[in-house]
Amino acid sequence: MNEASPGLPVASVREVRRHARRLALRHRRELAVAVALHSLGAASGLAGPWLIGRLVEAVSAGVDDVGRVTALICVFVATQAVLTGLAMFVSARLGERVLARLREEFVDGVLALPLGTVEEAGTGDLVTRTTRDVDLLARAVRYAIPDTLISAVTIVLTLGGLVLLGPLLALPCLVAVPILWAATRWYLRRARDGYLRENASYSRLAEGLAETVDGARTVEALRLGGRRAARVDDDIAASSAAEHYTMRLRTVYLPTIDVAFVLPVVATLVVGGLLYLDGMASLAAVTAATLYTQQLLIPVDTLLFWLNEVQIGGAAMARLRGVGRSPAAASGESRGPRADAVVAGSAAVELRGVSHAYRAGHDVLHDVSLGIAPGERLAVVGPSGAGKSTLGKLIAGIHAPRAGTITVGGVPVGALSLEELRAEVALVTQEHHVFRASLRDNVLLGRPSASDAAVESALRAVDAWSWASSLGLSTAVGTGGVELSPAQAQQLALARLVLADPHTLILDEATSLLDPRAARHLERSLAAVLAGRTVIAIAHRLHTAHDADRIAVMEAGRIVELGSHDELVAAGGAYAALWASWHGTAQA
Repeated sequence: MNEASPGLPVASVREVRRHARRLALRHRRELAVAVALHSLGAASGLAGPWLIGRLVEAVSAGVDDVGRVTALICVFVATQAVLTGLAMFVSARLGERVLARLREEFVDGVLALPLGTVEEAGTGDLVTRTTRDVDLLARAVRYAIPDTLISAVTIVLTLGGLVLLGPLLALPCLVAVPILWAATRWYLRRARDGYLRENASYSRLAEGLAETVDGARTVEALRLGGRRAARVDDDIAASSAAEHYTMRLRTVYLPTIDVAFVLPVVATLVVGGLLYLDGMASLAAVTAATLYTQQLLIPVDTLLFWLNEVQIGGAAMARLRGVGRSPAAASGESRGPRADAVVAGSAAVELRGVSHAYRAGHDVLHDVSLGIAPGERLAVVGPSGAGKSTLGKLIAGIHAPRAGTITVGGVPVGALSLEELRAEVALVTQEHHVFRASLRDNVLLGRPSASDAAVESALRAVDAWSWASSLGLSTAVGTGGVELSPAQAQQLALARLVLADPHTLILDEATSLLDPRAARHLERSLAAVLAGRTVIAIAHRLHTAHDADRIAVMEAGRIVELGSHDELVAAGGAYAALWASWHGTAQA
């Protein structure tokens, strides 16, 4: 419980840059318009210092041209304001489109995640990426990237104006370049890893808090409050240390560049004055160069300030893009045959030499081999911890076996995409979720195109129509709506399954929240509806096993018995002992 989960993958710098390039190419027209407007606005801003320089020179020569020059300056300032406003509007609209696209891709990646990946990584990591990282990326896309673009264009054009005034007058601006280059290089080499570590610390903190809240009763019953509080303290300390590291980076970097800003203006005044005294530069050129240099400070400051936010946003984007990376994709493994083979062939399920471990060196399944014929009803029974649920998750493709193969209709489960796999094999456990939507929409998750008549038929098949009809299909359920009981939520999940109609169903204690009599009636109703489908029922209630075609008895991760109810009772082995014990208890 205290071990750190490995977390979801994080995209590399190259992957983030490649994706950013694809986004730019996808919106090349809007980006070109934004750059053009920013360039025109920055060019308009160059006229003011040049005109002021001319005005200073004219006044010193005794020429009265103040009115005309002032009018021209006002015209260019107004033009710059209009162009800059349009550029910011276009940039903001482009940013929102890009952000919407990134959010859609992130949601698609989250929905495509195998459940085993989420379980292994921990929900805290996923929740932190869904909330904090999305917010950080949104800030970068909305503010940092547009302002960085504006500043970069302004800097390039202003430097161009300085060069046109005179190459010698442009040289003093370079005095700060070595300091800025060294400080920025030092910062960039450390910032990405620092912000990734900071975001990961938030994930671990959120995961620890979520575990404690979800398991509050267990924590209280086992008196684990002190250990959980210590875990939270450790997580807060780690998060604080990560934040202090990035703060130290900023406290070194930002003051350094602030000091470097003063040097170009001073150098331009000194060098420009010397050039003027030597007759190598006019007073107008020196004045304009000094104003251009002063004008450079704001975009350079903005660029370097938002560079920090771009690093934060880049780290957030790396974490969000990492969600869509499956282990197979990350390692470059082939997906193998297409799922069409399942449709073309039989729907038999085959396990050959399957072993699995949640931790290296600690197998919970050992060399399991099992064949399940199409349309067969198989019950899997055994004591708690025998590996029954793990077996069901492996067949459903939630986890990949450590060793051995699992095929459905002759096709390896690992070769099926998530969408294809869910159409072939469905798993229903005792853990259910009622979404905040109408009762109808909750059932339609199994088949969105189904009619109300099909929804009613599915609810009737799971003995839920009596209470569902009294509520009405349009009634809002879930958070903020009618709260369903655990038993009703379980029936709702089974109704989705009936509507989805996959050829292979895995029921892992799927009726455990119902009372025994209601569960027995429901299972008989389901058996009639699911006739012809392959059903793998994992159960502790042995009347489920009694009705099955075959029973697999598991102990310590192995199948120790396999046969029909009558055969296993007659054999007098592990199942016979379970049956005698349960049957006696049931009668009592």
